[in-house]
Amino acid sequence: MVAISVTLREGTTQRIAATPGMSVMEAIRETGIDELLALCGGCCSCATCHVVVADAWIERVGSPGPDEDDLLESSSHRTPTSRLSCQIGITPALDGLEITIVAED
Repeated sequence: MVAISVTLREGTTQRIAATPGMSVMEAIRETGIDELLALCGGCCSCATCHVVVADAWIERVGSPGPDEDDLLESSSHRTPTSRLSCQIGITPALDGLEITIVAED
């Protein structure tokens, strides 16, 4: 299992366990955190699973692809380390990952 620290919109942090091979979005939804709408179910066709990756982790997580980048452009909460959680695959290298769920647009 891979540990991920998820900071919720009100500022509290929950530590969740994720299985390699799933996406960060799937891991968050599986734990019952309901702040992450993920309306498209992980198809990279909306931006309702927008998260901000902690600066220390962005190199390991990587940059958004072209489709993801286009979707993030529509968010007024975009930062340099914004990602769609459905596009971040869980690997053992992400153990300890820190993300923050972005406010809804």
